[in-house]
Amino acid sequence: MKIRNILISIAAAAMSLTAVSCDAFLDMQPSSSANVDGAIEAPSDATAIIRGVMRKMTSPTTYGRNIFLYADAKGGDLTIYSVGRGADDLYRFQHSETSGTYSGFWSNLYSYIMNMNAVLAEIDKLEAAGKTGFDNVKGQAYLLRAMFYFDLVRMYGLPYNYKPDSYGVPSITSVAGFDAQPTRATVKENYTQIVKDLDQAVSLIGKSNPLTMPNYYAAKALQARVYLFMEDYASALAAAQEVIGSGKYSLYTNDEWASSWSEGPGKESIFVLGIDAVSDNGTSSLGYYYVPKKYKSASTAMGWFFASDYFLDRLGEDPDDVRWGVMESDEYAADFKVDHKGSCLKYSWYDASAGKITTANSITLIRLSEMYLIAAEAALHAGTKADAATYLNAIRKRSPNLAPADASTISVDMILSERSKELFGEGHRFFDMMRLDRTVEFNDDLLDINVTRRGKTIDRTNGMIVLPISRDEINANPAIASQQNEAYR
Repeated sequence: MKIRNILISIAAAAMSLTAVSCDAFLDMQPSSSANVDGAIEAPSDATAIIRGVMRKMTSPTTYGRNIFLYADAKGGDLTIYSVGRGADDLYRFQHSETSGTYSGFWSNLYSYIMNMNAVLAEIDKLEAAGKTGFDNVKGQAYLLRAMFYFDLVRMYGLPYNYKPDSYGVPSITSVAGFDAQPTRATVKENYTQIVKDLDQAVSLIGKSNPLTMPNYYAAKALQARVYLFMEDYASALAAAQEVIGSGKYSLYTNDEWASSWSEGPGKESIFVLGIDAVSDNGTSSLGYYYVPKKYKSASTAMGWFFASDYFLDRLGEDPDDVRWGVMESDEYAADFKVDHKGSCLKYSWYDASAGKITTANSITLIRLSEMYLIAAEAALHAGTKADAATYLNAIRKRSPNLAPADASTISVDMILSERSKELFGEGHRFFDMMRLDRTVEFNDDLLDINVTRRGKTIDRTNGMIVLPISRDEINANPAIASQQNEAYR
């Protein structure tokens, strides 16, 4: 594993946001075992590191694009116009040890984890010496570490409710030695650690932190998400209900929903990745990958991905669904002169006065709508169908012409459909399909996309639903050579 080669250099980004001194972090050697003594002297120093991590997370290789794109490109709600424009390996499952590895997920998320481990280790030393006031930032570090591990294990490990004893990812919760060669934990062990970290986060973190920093309700919301994947429905429901009942957030009305995406973080936002003109990824941004070709302000802006017919048929169950408000005619519509609104404007909008597309949109990592959908699914499994219908209808009413759910009609498939419509483009679909043991069907036939590594459908019995560990990582850590995911051996 290249963990021993990771530079813990997050403070460089933090220094652009704060004047706090983090010289010890800036001076670290290329090793996670480097001396970090003195890097943190006060809570503000640790906060600077957390801010730096959040800044690094805006990278298109992680939460600034690819982690969101991963789940949507593989989940059947997206298709591609042609091969070779960028990231189509995700859609076509073109992965091997040496190509299409998306190794940035592994290397970058572990670099973030190493920073969280270093922050926590340094704070432990300070607290042992009698210093106080670190609870909030410790909680933030635990929350972020839990989120990073949750996303890693979902991309490299099989679903928890499928094969919990299969390989997950190495679980490293301390500052690793220079020559450390950690092996892969099981999926179950990863989830155990994630739950433990979230319990710590909830017990420490503040409730008044800004949306662009980890906060208490983000920890509860992530708990709800994790427990849903573990099928611990009682815990998922309790966590989601606490967020819903907190009074800190409220759902957008039907009139507000579409415009909310171009207005920045709002009343549904629980945890936000702040992106501004400085951190905007431009033509590498998530917004550009969904932008309508007619809005292009550069030759590279061509709408790499757009909605599949399967998604549009689902949304088309109600022509008055407010979520059509973020859909725009795509390249397919332009070339074939048909009504095909597959471009998604959740992360970009056209600035008519400037004559260009704007992609400097913050990315919402967790929002209130998801909590209602989690509560609906968890309540259904808990046997309280009337409550499940109430939670679902709070979101389903965005399709005003569809009959509300009730105790006699609500089902997992109805909730899954609503999750697809509401959370389109937000990085959920593939993971939902795999945890619920559904078959994903791909809209390859729309433009005769050439696919050789998978069939038209895929389910969780196919070993390629997880990514390979790259050959570079295996060379750096031979201890995991025998633990490569089965489909890539």
